[in-house]
Amino acid sequence: MSTFTLEIVTPERKVYSQDVNMIVVTGVEGELGILPNHIPLVTALKVAPMKVKTGKDEETIAVHGGFMEVSKEKVVILADVAERAGEIDVERAQAAKERAERRMADKKADYDFRRAEMALQKAINRISSTDKQF
Repeated sequence: MSTFTLEIVTPERKVYSQDVNMIVVTGVEGELGILPNHIPLVTALKVAPMKVKTGKDEETIAVHGGFMEVSKEKVVILADVAERAGEIDVERAQAAKERAERRMADKKADYDFRRAEMALQKAINRISSTDKQF
């Protein structure tokens, strides 16, 4: 089975670097499946779980925005934040989700709605990335 190199890099660290068979990401225009020898492509990414398939193994990585560059033999994702499922503290993400929902529901509070909405998206992304379902 053909493979290509996947690298996921954030400003702080290299999160992932391995040969894979397929990835599925959510770009600004929708979901994209990338296989070996994909045509060159550059796209912005949404805050969403990313699926990585290597042989029979599947892994989910929480990607919080950024860009993806696809070349013939390599995919590089430059993400604002990226976390492998095993690195995510689900209880903390659940608390962040509840806090963001309360802030968005409180119409009287002097709080940046867009900031609360982004915090909610990131918390949901983290929680979704720990699910074992594809």
